[in-house]
Amino acid sequence: MNHPENAATLPVAWWKSSRSEAGAQCVECAVLDPHHRVAALCDSKTPTGPALLLPYDTLNTFVTALKQGALK
Repeated sequence: MNHPENAATLPVAWWKSSRSEAGAQCVECAVLDPHHRVAALCDSKTPTGPALLLPYDTLNTFVTALKQGALK
C-alpha cells in the first residue's frame, strides 16, 4: 500500500476528534477509498507530512487495542 509523503496532496476531507483541543497533539483521519475500505491518518501539526494508509479492519484493530490498553 502506498504511503504518500505529503498528506496535503490527498483528495480527502480530514477531521479530528471532537475531543481535540486547539494546538493539541492530534491525529487526523480521512476516508481515502470507501469502495476498498481504506482510511488515511496524518499528524495535525504537520499537514504536509506523510500519511499512513490503512485498511478499515487494521485501523479498527488498532483503535480497539488502544481502548483496551493493550499498547502500553
